[in-house]
Amino acid sequence: MAKYLPEPYKIKMVEPITLLPKEERSRRIREAGFNTFLLKSRDVYIDLLTDSGTNAMSDRQWAGLMMGDEAYAGSENWLHLEETVRELFGFKYVCPTHQGRGAENLISQILVRPGTYVPGNMYFTTTRAHQEMNGGTFVDVIIDEAHDPQLDSVPFKGDVDLAKYEALIKKVGADKIPYISVAVTVNMAGGQPVSMANLKAVYEMSKKYGIRVIFDATRCVENAYFIKKREPGYENRTIASIVHEMFSYSDGCTMSGKKDGIVNMGGFLATNEEEVYRQATSRVVVYEGMPSYGGMTGRDMEAFARGLREAMDYAYIEHRVEQVGYLGAKLIEAGVPIVRPVGGHAVFLDARAFLPHIPQPKFPAQALAAAIYEESGVRSMERGIISAGRDKEGKDYQPKLELVRLTIPRRVYTNAHFDYVADSIAEVYARRDQVRGLKWVYEPPVLRFFTGRFEQE
Repeated sequence: MAKYLPEPYKIKMVEPITLLPKEERSRRIREAGFNTFLLKSRDVYIDLLTDSGTNAMSDRQWAGLMMGDEAYAGSENWLHLEETVRELFGFKYVCPTHQGRGAENLISQILVRPGTYVPGNMYFTTTRAHQEMNGGTFVDVIIDEAHDPQLDSVPFKGDVDLAKYEALIKKVGADKIPYISVAVTVNMAGGQPVSMANLKAVYEMSKKYGIRVIFDATRCVENAYFIKKREPGYENRTIASIVHEMFSYSDGCTMSGKKDGIVNMGGFLATNEEEVYRQATSRVVVYEGMPSYGGMTGRDMEAFARGLREAMDYAYIEHRVEQVGYLGAKLIEAGVPIVRPVGGHAVFLDARAFLPHIPQPKFPAQALAAAIYEESGVRSMERGIISAGRDKEGKDYQPKLELVRLTIPRRVYTNAHFDYVADSIAEVYARRDQVRGLKWVYEPPVLRFFTGRFEQE
């Protein structure tokens, strides 16, 4: 029997949560158009919608809030954050943003042009949206194994397929590729990590053709943990040293501090190119704020700097990833189909296998997320055809992965909460043939999963 370590912290503050009666939950999900994003927080019992900004900060982070230097320019907290990012990640230049998509906006505006192509190890919703809004085309170059949710024998399903990458370069020309976007870990593949060997090989190939490597560093600490646990030669390395080596195989990164930064708001764009940095700072004053705060308060930046250092602590990251694994193991034991191996920030239900009677155009993952809420008050989210959106011709992307994401906030819930989650999902699975497909009531033109509304077939 697997053993799981208890939480490496003591609880100093609690927030009451309430489970609404089932008939009330049924009414609330209908009023929300069967979209879990449109539920109110007070409607939710256990909130697994996202790990973005939903983390619990430490006492030292809260203490840092009291040291907020709210100067409009040149804040001491900005200098601390800048110093921390340079030390941990190794980049020369850092431009703060309010969150990760602010950094995505900057790098896309600076580098992406109409007619260019951006390869990457599977799309992410906001990343691709920014690339496409600036005239680029995203091209998936992840290994084929990443698209098989039941394949659990591949430890690094987030790896870039080097043959696919080089084939794209030869097809369109290196001059049409402003950068390769490498996510560490890969959210849409189920939180799957990328190996150090693959990161190094991607960087070497990119340098051969004169192409930048830009990381999505949002969950880089989780990726480093998987490298330490799964890749030979790294078992005795510190998390910080693994992170530092990872980023040595890149030219820059975007980061949402709301994940591995263990804060509620913040992000940055980091680069080794002075010209990219100068263009970023000229744009950040228009969209975000001064280059010394980028949409964050001084206290936010202080908590962010402290959170990045706390994330490098092995006891913290071991428990964080193993807690996700705990929920995954409970669901596997119950016979529920999930993405395997379990990733770093979430457990992903395989909605195709869970609801085989609902075809993809009837949105099985969205229907499943709604059914889980109705059964248990647990909020999850769709990661399938709705999240994938439409191509430039208006046709639905049809991803091979049709998933429901159970995203684990950092330092928020205990394993007792996940026992309830697993038992509740097992109940839905037992009566899965009763779950009905959905159809559109309202479809927004961009990032439709946030605000779209549905009704049952």
